[in-house]
Amino acid sequence: MPAIRAGACGLALAALALVAPGVARAAPANDNLGSATVVGSLPFHETVNVTDATLEPFEPSFCGGPSKSVWYRFTAPSSGQVRAETTDSPFFDPHLAVYRENGPGFAGLSVMSCASPVWNGQRSVLFSVDAGATYVVQTGSTFSFGGPVVLSIEEIVPPPNDDFANAIPAAGLPFSSSVDTTAATRESGEPLIDCPFVLSDRSAWYSFTPTEDVTVTASMSGPFAWGIAAYTGPSVDSLTRVGCRFSSLLAVPVHAGTTYWFQVAQSSGGSRATFQLAVAPPPTAQFATFIPDPSVFDSIFFQDQSGDPAGLGIESWSWDFGDGAKASQQFPQHRYAKDGDYVVSLEVRTVDGRTGKTSRTIHVETHDVAVARLQVPQSGAAGQTRSIAVGIANVRYDDTVEVELLKSGPNGMWVRVGVLTQLVQARPNRTTPFEFNYTFTPDDAQNGKVTFRVVSRIVGHRDAAPLDNEAVALPTKVR
Repeated sequence: MPAIRAGACGLALAALALVAPGVARAAPANDNLGSATVVGSLPFHETVNVTDATLEPFEPSFCGGPSKSVWYRFTAPSSGQVRAETTDSPFFDPHLAVYRENGPGFAGLSVMSCASPVWNGQRSVLFSVDAGATYVVQTGSTFSFGGPVVLSIEEIVPPPNDDFANAIPAAGLPFSSSVDTTAATRESGEPLIDCPFVLSDRSAWYSFTPTEDVTVTASMSGPFAWGIAAYTGPSVDSLTRVGCRFSSLLAVPVHAGTTYWFQVAQSSGGSRATFQLAVAPPPTAQFATFIPDPSVFDSIFFQDQSGDPAGLGIESWSWDFGDGAKASQQFPQHRYAKDGDYVVSLEVRTVDGRTGKTSRTIHVETHDVAVARLQVPQSGAAGQTRSIAVGIANVRYDDTVEVELLKSGPNGMWVRVGVLTQLVQARPNRTTPFEFNYTFTPDDAQNGKVTFRVVSRIVGHRDAAPLDNEAVALPTKVR
C-alpha cells in the first residue's frame, strides 16, 4: 500500500507540557472529533498531553471508554493493513479505539476495534483499510487524570521474505531474524502449516544449507501461538515436508549440501516475532537411585531421568556400573558384591545420533548386626532379681548398638524393661555381651510366667539385614 495522505493539514500538534495546578490551561487542539488532527502520511508518531482533554456529548465509548480523549483522522489511498498503538504512560494506561467514518458526526462512525490495558490487556489495534475510506483514531485516558500519550500509526506491509523465492538465508548458526507476519500473504502453490490444524495462511520463509550433517532446531518467540514447517525441494509447489511443530521446538536432522526451507506463521492475524535457528543441543543424561545408603544386600534400582531438549527422544541407554557389569535397559537394577565406591556412568543416544553422558559415585557400605544369644532364667520368684544376657554379633564395622529388653504384658502387648547402648566392635566368631538385671513382679507370679524379647538397633546407620535383629526367649516360669 503506498503512503497514506489526507488533506493539507500537517502534523502540527506537539506534546503539551504539564502545567502546575492553578494555572489556566487549554484543551488539546484535537480535543473534539470535528478538529481531529489530520494524518498526512504513515508512519505517524506523536505525543499529546491529554490532561485537559474533555469528552463531547454522546462521544462513543468502547473497551471501558475514555474519560478524556483526542482525535486523529486519515484517508487511505489504497487497501491494506494498519496498526495503531499507544506506548506505556508513566501516569496511566491509554485508551485506544479505531472507527471507520461513513458520515458526519458520531453517528457516522462505526467501531472497528479498541484496546485498553485495563479492559482487554492490549495496547494496539490492527485493522484493514479500503482505498478511499476515512478512518478515525480516538485515544486518551481511561481515568479522570491525564498525562502524555504516545500514539503511533503505521502501515503494515508484507515482510521481505513473504514469498518462497525471497526466503532469507541463514548464513550461519545460531541465526536470529525478526519478522512481522501481520501482512504476510499466501502465494500460489504454497503449503499450509497444519500441525495439528491450520494455523494461518500468512507465512514467511527462511532457508538454510548446512555444510555438515547436523541436527538443527527452529523456533519462534512472539505474543501469539506459532507454527513452523520444514521442507526440502526445488520450488514452492514441489516441497517435501520433513518436520512440523505447533508452538514447540522443531528439530530437523539436516544433511550437508541440501537446502532446507523453514516456513513460519502465527495465529491471531500475525504479529512481530523472532525466528531462531540453532544447532540442536545434546541430550541431558541423568539418573537417580532410591536407596540413599545401599548395601551388598540391596538391588539398586536406577531411574533414568534423561531428556532431549530438541524433542526427538532418547533411543538407547548404555550403563556401566563400575564393577565390570553393564546394562542397556532404561531402568536397570544392580547389586554389588562387596562394599566400596563405584563410579556409575550413563550414556544416552537420541534417534538422530546425538549423545550425552553423566556419571556419579555410588557408595556401598553394609552395616549388619545380629542377636546371636539371648539367655534368660528358666524360673524365678516374685521379688527375685535375675540376670538376662544378650550377645550381639558384628563382623563388618565397629558400630554403636542399642539393645532394648521387653517382656510380655497384658493383651499381647510388649512392655519395655530397659535399654543398653554400647560400642560393638567388628569381631569374627565373637559376640559383645549386653547384661540386663530383672526383678520379677507379683503380676509375673500371678500369670505364672513371663516371656522376654530383645531388639537391637544400629545407631546412625541402617541395618542392611534386619531380620536377625531380635529374638524371643522361651517363657520363664514365675512363682
